[in-house]
Amino acid sequence: MDESIINLEEQSRAEQLLQKRSVRLGLIWGVWAIAALFFATQVYMMYLKEEKRTPFLRLFLLQGLSCAIWALATPFVLWLARRFRIERNSWRRTLPLHFVIGLALVSSMIVVDYVLYMMFLGRFASVSRWSTFQNVYYNLDRWLMIYWVIVLISHAFNYYNSFRKGELRAAQLRTQLAQSQLEALKMQLQPHFLFNTLHSISALLNKDVDAARSMIARLGDFLRLTLENSGSQEVTLQQEIEFLNGYLDIERIRFQDRLTTLVEVDPSVLDVRVPNLILQPLVENAMRHAIANSDCGRIEVLATPSKGMLRIQVKDNGPGLQVVRAYVNRSTPGVGLANTKARLERLYGPAHRLEFENVANGGLVVTMEIPRQTNSSGLS
Repeated sequence: MDESIINLEEQSRAEQLLQKRSVRLGLIWGVWAIAALFFATQVYMMYLKEEKRTPFLRLFLLQGLSCAIWALATPFVLWLARRFRIERNSWRRTLPLHFVIGLALVSSMIVVDYVLYMMFLGRFASVSRWSTFQNVYYNLDRWLMIYWVIVLISHAFNYYNSFRKGELRAAQLRTQLAQSQLEALKMQLQPHFLFNTLHSISALLNKDVDAARSMIARLGDFLRLTLENSGSQEVTLQQEIEFLNGYLDIERIRFQDRLTTLVEVDPSVLDVRVPNLILQPLVENAMRHAIANSDCGRIEVLATPSKGMLRIQVKDNGPGLQVVRAYVNRSTPGVGLANTKARLERLYGPAHRLEFENVANGGLVVTMEIPRQTNSSGLS
């Protein structure tokens, strides 16, 4: 799975955790408790400077009184922010609404705070309409600022949440698109190979019936192996070699003494993940040029580890790079090579290598390098 999708899904799970009421309330009360502790510490330090001895617990309770009122009101403010979001097409209605509701809510909270504060000090008898109005007037700006800070934080979180959900959907769509394209490329390759094999069987029916029957049996075995992993974009190299050997069995029946093959695989890379049916088109291409230009075509397939990568080389004794380059670069390249290039680009991007080089003593070597990934590494 794409790393970006994993990160987005982890963030999405964190956001889902915040959707739980108990978690949200715990977070709100925790934040306001920290605020009360901070305010109480400020007042305590100020009193120490003035050489006034006031118990810290008393100061914490006095400061915590206002913070507790805000902790109780914060869920309602957050609900207001979600219910009346200030957006491009609605700000003319929701902005004045927040001013009115905020003014009424904050004024009521200041009144409650003032009354409880005076009760805590034992001075409730001195509470009057005028003193209450003065207290509301003096504190209204600071409390309104807190209200708008909560509203803005809610809007910022909601917009960020919407943005991350959009990113997650976009990443999932990109992955689904890439998987669909890879599946289409693989499905295009399978009938390509099947048609070529059936054409060879048809040609053998007039020459060697026993060989044609043997080829049909090998084709059945090959198709069985293919169907067992039809839903996988990647298989282990060991499974891919089994597919390749099934294909080579068919081609050896077809060409008999005209074809010699060698497959050598380092045991340490047998569990490496490779694209399903990635070797067959490379070997088919090598065989086409080796057999066409020689009475005895030779194909070699080598798989070795190389600096954290898996290196696979397909060698032939054909005409070399000039003919193959013209074949690959023509306006309508063959299905096999075109799909091989496309699948490697889709699966690995720049983290792969596919090169064609001449062999010193004649022929061509195709070198493919892909990341060395296994099931145990958590990659597929």
